Amino acid sequence: MSDTTRIKTPTSFWIIAVLSLLWNAFGAYDYLQTQMENRAYLGQMAQGMGLSVDELVDYYAAMPWWQDLFWALGVWGSVIGSLLLLARSRHAIAAFLVSLVGLIVTTIEGFIDPLPGQGDMTFAVVFTAIIFAVLLALIWYTRRMIAKRVLV
Repeated sequence: MSDTTRIKTPTSFWIIAVLSLLWNAFGAYDYLQTQMENRAYLGQMAQGMGLSVDELVDYYAAMPWWQDLFWALGVWGSVIGSLLLLARSRHAIAAFLVSLVGLIVTTIEGFIDPLPGQGDMTFAVVFTAIIFAVLLALIWYTRRMIAKRVLV
């Protein structure tokens, strides 16, 4: 048996791969709605933060290009990683690692330059920790599936 021979794919793999895509699709939806300045979507976000829609739109519009680039790498790296996982490609690991770099940079920048009026960072810290946990779990799982030759 060669190193590139696939083994039977466990049912749990498909469940995890689909859940991964659903989770990351929400991140893509959030990114797109923010980039398109969807005022209804941003209004829901702003309401929970005690901000106006205009303040939120201005914050994202003033975001430096490089910060937006790393945000895009974080979001789309995970979406592509999930799609490659579903395709049973070992290249999913590279996409998830690109996503991790994007997440690290945007997290650091988000704590240096938080949203206006965001005094209590509890929600941001908890939600960011969940995102990191899911991404690190996907990286670990993808490596495990490569080692078991489920991904080639």
